[in-house]
Amino acid sequence: MDSSAGKYGMARFGLFVLFMGLWRSGDAYCPESCTCSISRIVCNDPEPGIEDFPVLTLDDMENITEHIANQNRLVNISDSSLRHYINLRNTVTRTRLTYISKDAFYNNTRLQYNLRDNNLSMLSWRTFQNFNSTFLLLSGNPLDCVCENLWIKLRLQEDIDSPELTCTDERGETRDFATLTPPDCVPKVELSPKNVTVREGRDVKVVCSASGSPVPEILWTLDMLSTHYEGLSPDDNGRVIVCSAENIVGQIEATLQLNILPPRIEQLLAPEQAHQWCIPFTVTGNPKPKLLWYHKKVLLQEQDFIRTMIHESTENEDHGCLQLANPTHIHNGEYKLVARNEYGQDEKTVTAQVYVVVGIAGVALTGCVLMVIILKYGRNSNFGIKSSSVISNDDDSASPLHHVSNGNNTPSSSEMGPDAVIIGMTKIPVIENPQYFRNSGSMLKADTVQHIKRHNIVLKRELGEGAFGKVFLAECYNLVPEHEKIHVAVKTLKEATESARADFYREAELLTNLQHEHIVTFYGVCVESDPLIMVFEYMKHGDLNKFLSHGPDAVLMADGQHSILVELTQSQMLHIAQQIAAGMVYLASQHFVHRDLATRNCLVGENLLVKIGDFGMSRDVYSTDYYRQVGGHTMLPIRWMPPESIMYRRFTTESDVWSLGVVLWEIFTYGKQPWYQLSNNEVIECITQGRVLQRPRTCPKEVYDLMLGCWQREPYMRLNIKEIHSMLQSLAKASPVYLDILG
Repeated sequence: MDSSAGKYGMARFGLFVLFMGLWRSGDAYCPESCTCSISRIVCNDPEPGIEDFPVLTLDDMENITEHIANQNRLVNISDSSLRHYINLRNTVTRTRLTYISKDAFYNNTRLQYNLRDNNLSMLSWRTFQNFNSTFLLLSGNPLDCVCENLWIKLRLQEDIDSPELTCTDERGETRDFATLTPPDCVPKVELSPKNVTVREGRDVKVVCSASGSPVPEILWTLDMLSTHYEGLSPDDNGRVIVCSAENIVGQIEATLQLNILPPRIEQLLAPEQAHQWCIPFTVTGNPKPKLLWYHKKVLLQEQDFIRTMIHESTENEDHGCLQLANPTHIHNGEYKLVARNEYGQDEKTVTAQVYVVVGIAGVALTGCVLMVIILKYGRNSNFGIKSSSVISNDDDSASPLHHVSNGNNTPSSSEMGPDAVIIGMTKIPVIENPQYFRNSGSMLKADTVQHIKRHNIVLKRELGEGAFGKVFLAECYNLVPEHEKIHVAVKTLKEATESARADFYREAELLTNLQHEHIVTFYGVCVESDPLIMVFEYMKHGDLNKFLSHGPDAVLMADGQHSILVELTQSQMLHIAQQIAAGMVYLASQHFVHRDLATRNCLVGENLLVKIGDFGMSRDVYSTDYYRQVGGHTMLPIRWMPPESIMYRRFTTESDVWSLGVVLWEIFTYGKQPWYQLSNNEVIECITQGRVLQRPRTCPKEVYDLMLGCWQREPYMRLNIKEIHSMLQSLAKASPVYLDILG
């Protein structure tokens, strides 16, 4: 047996045909060299062989999924050979196949092209332009190294059996197809201009240039566009011009899109009230126009509480509104919208009348009723506030903490003088803010407060200075049993007056009673001689506001050491927040009202440990965070205060909850000042009329919902401090694991 016969004999032996049904011999002719079933034809016998694919009934041909031919007489595959074999999937191999027409496989979308070991020297790319298969097998064919076959190289890395594929060059040498470098015959095409942006009514000329060997044929495709390119209208905007070039190597396309649309404000409507006040608009333009707003002819600087919101956007059109969050009368007046791009501009105006009647009327009515009651009954009345509240007229002092008890406390009767604020048309009394509740019976007791010997305290350097005196970093010996010395922060009393000493003693006794992992530890006092000294735990990374204010690329300083560049993550922010909430839960359980809770009054230690407490410096270092009335002397942290505290100096655990919500806002804005864009008087007006801070960009919705729960106008509607702590703990656990970022 010769090699050829052996080859085909082995092929016959290796092919086993599983018939899916009985061949309907009465309906169609099955060639002698083939075996046929309902779903399969196997033409494996070279004698007598076939010259073309069998013609069966249409139904039978549609069902054939495999066709194997090992035929010496099969030379060509024409356009009609496989036309009806629409489900054909298999092989034409080991034949004398020399030519395949360009539309031979047009209907065979499922075909897996196994064309190995035939007699193909050239193949047109057009034959395979509808090629959806995952592979093409061509090895074993005497392919020529010519431009007509260059398309094969371009697809080598995708789906052709490239490791075995070779071609024969003009010298008769065999070459690896992957290294083939024939002449520059790949077609190239270019459209000029590359971009077309013109005003409506203008004409445009587009030139398509093509190159390659042989020179490609150029074809234009116009997507719903008139052929004249004259008098372009907005209807032509976005339409596509396609230029394609093809030659024997392949086809390539270039496209451009027409942009013909000057800005146009389709509508600008009067303000509507939904969740927020909104001035709706619809603007068209291409390129998309820039939007500018003017209020009373002055360019509007957009901020968190007044900004452009796009609700729906298409390629050429934007629907949105200018959102006004809790506006007041100052936002009334004429608004002008200007839409502008490089091809023109449009503008429209609308008049806004936004009133906050209920808020102002409520404040006025409440103020009037309280004034009548106060004037009628005075301080000795049985009418009072039955809650854990503090209302007092005492002076400033260094500590923000206040111990409270249930009692009959009312606002100071009629101090409508220097410490009054004009809000809308209502004059509201601003009662002075004492720094903690005074208890005349409270004096320093030797058996409750630890006394530290002066010779055990060694000052190292000054940390800051407040109205009371200075704060130093110091070393303290024999303070804790496990360490010979530790770093501490010592607060000195500048004035030695009787009043100042009394405040010092009261504060020391108060602080001694506070023992919690998230409250700065108070170690004791040194009163052997002047100046009087309080000794506190030293928190190495300082106050939380400075820590946060480094921003998303926070540089966390390690007390004189080199900087460590770290990004504060969302999980770390939640970790900080839940620690502060834990400290506030403890203060509430001890019947303490903080009254000045803010990030400036929290301290950061090692391993991102955060504790509540300050050394009385914040009113000096952060003076812009406090508000002092003209003629008054009390400094009020109004940006952290709820309406009832601003208007009536009513401080409760619920007012601390409001402040905690503001602290969360500070954390997620990396230490921004609340209402930083407003003056103190504007802040007072905003808060008393019901406006709240906007959601920070980095803040999850769940955290902002928690903030809103802290900022309910009615104190009884605010979240409970324990609920807040529990929610923050859950959110922190749901976030990625907290990373130890500090030394």
